[in-house]
Amino acid sequence: MLNVPPQAFPTPSSQQRVAAGGRGKVPLKPGRSLMDWIRLTKSGKDMAGLKGRLIEVTEDELAKHNKKEDCWICIRGFVYNVTPYMEYHPGGEDELMKAAGTDGTDLFDQVHRWVNYESMLKECLVGRMAAKLIGAPKGMLPEKKVLGASSKDLTPSYDWFQTDSLITIVIYTKQKDMNAELVILDCEDKRLRGEIIVDDSSYLLEVDLDQAIQEDMAVNIAEKVGKVEIILKKKDKVHWKILGQPLENHNTFMKRTDRGLFYRKCKLVSKTEVTHDTKLFCLLLPKSTHLRVPTGQHVYLKQIIAGTEVVKPYTPVLPFLPLDFQEPSCHDSAYIYLMIKIYSCGLFTQALDHLQIGDYISVSNPEGSFKKSQVQTSEDLFLLAAGTGFTPMVKLLNFALTEVSCLRTVKLIFFNRTEDDILWRNQLEQLALKDERFEVQFILSQPIRDWVGKQGMISSSLLSEFVKRSRKDSKVLICICGPAPFTEQGVQYLKDLGYSQEEVHPFIA
Repeated sequence: MLNVPPQAFPTPSSQQRVAAGGRGKVPLKPGRSLMDWIRLTKSGKDMAGLKGRLIEVTEDELAKHNKKEDCWICIRGFVYNVTPYMEYHPGGEDELMKAAGTDGTDLFDQVHRWVNYESMLKECLVGRMAAKLIGAPKGMLPEKKVLGASSKDLTPSYDWFQTDSLITIVIYTKQKDMNAELVILDCEDKRLRGEIIVDDSSYLLEVDLDQAIQEDMAVNIAEKVGKVEIILKKKDKVHWKILGQPLENHNTFMKRTDRGLFYRKCKLVSKTEVTHDTKLFCLLLPKSTHLRVPTGQHVYLKQIIAGTEVVKPYTPVLPFLPLDFQEPSCHDSAYIYLMIKIYSCGLFTQALDHLQIGDYISVSNPEGSFKKSQVQTSEDLFLLAAGTGFTPMVKLLNFALTEVSCLRTVKLIFFNRTEDDILWRNQLEQLALKDERFEVQFILSQPIRDWVGKQGMISSSLLSEFVKRSRKDSKVLICICGPAPFTEQGVQYLKDLGYSQEEVHPFIA
């Protein structure tokens, strides 16, 4: 999930905010669903309004199309006529109008970077933006876009060597605290892609290998010195003249937001029922992939539905909560577990639910701004979750209770409609018995008559009752996740109760 940035797009009060377990939407007219939009794009209607022509668009021309009945938007150098899409946009017309007649790339990236707009809006394509000439002083070249001169010495580098049977690639990250979660490695056919995460940037090694290799690879990390070794097994014991042909983004170091999302196909190996409408999906990573999803981060799933790429974010969970009487049946690093609510009218989740064991689905690299250090410096941890907004709390609970000794209290306040909607209720109650630091409070909005627990919706009075520092000056972290209105209201209530922005982390995507 993503943290709410200051002055983000859309604004915190916007109905387009999407949180884990819920989607912030405005009511759409009948016949304006995603599937209706897909049907419209395939109807042959002239969506761009140019009778099939593509044109070069100047800034002045783009600026003229800034009304609801005539709205063009530029994303990454391509201009789209989004006028016909207005009534189909889940976030409403006002959100699209914020970028009307302008380059909306930055606004788009803050909330929608994961959306495959090229596929969704391909019939609305007007053309490319005209190149803007920038005059440079005589004898000088225009400055290239780089991370900055001061970062040059911190740019990772690599080397490689070989034996009769092995290829060893060494990446010198120049980072002291390198770990397995910061190294992402994929190899398909002969294409090797290794990405090293360095704060909000990444270093990419991407080559078409000189010769074929075996599927199984090894990754060794010297955490203190920041050295990463990638060990490949040759398929044939021949001498390699070169490591391989460099691909387009090979040996680059740039902001992660400037890189496109990378996907690999994962196999569905199990699908088990959690509640009446929620299932736990277990996905197997390819054998030639090294990927660890950090606590508090999410991945994107991509499916082709009616010929259109559709992408949604989900936060991986554990196969179960860390209880003594259960042991994992498989090595966690090879699997990704996703707890997903199946909506009866949900195009994406219905397609997920119809996947058969053995089918494949595309899974992206992890994204998210949450840092474990936020927990490691806290004494009181409060987790506010509604519905499947519980998913980012699963790994967070495990990390807090098993690795953070300075925590005095860990409290989960879990909001649901009915008892039947509570995810992993028995496990949570067992965990509370096992660890005296942990407490769980279930709150229902539509309980049956014999419910003896708390009931109601999120409110200032309810939070003031359950969210309290263990000591007057104790360091506190409050994480909140759920449908957009729940998250927005919760953040405001916490602010009204005197908690600072640094003490509150909303998960959204």
